[in-house]
Amino acid sequence: MGGPDLSYIEDLGGGVIDVINGTLIPVLFALAFIVFLWGAFMAFIVGAQNDDTKTKGKNLMLWGLIGFFVMISIWGLVNILVGTIDFSNKTGPTGGTPKAGVNVGK
Repeated sequence: MGGPDLSYIEDLGGGVIDVINGTLIPVLFALAFIVFLWGAFMAFIVGAQNDDTKTKGKNLMLWGLIGFFVMISIWGLVNILVGTIDFSNKTGPTGGTPKAGVNVGK
């Protein structure tokens, strides 16, 4: 007697992750890039003679760079986590006993 079949939850989770990685993340990166470019346009082209507009443009550029930094940092941390923990492994550790030492030349 087995439990209920919950494989559809894994498929649904995989679909959600595919949407996030394939659509949402690139859109957020594009949005941060557009904010940065708009800030550069406001600071150096429109605000060349107006200090208030130049300041607003520089602030937009700063927020665009902060957005890039935060997204890349979180993306890196998630990739480290996924690379460290194999979420598809359902049987436990594999590969035998850990061995100490250095293999030179291999």
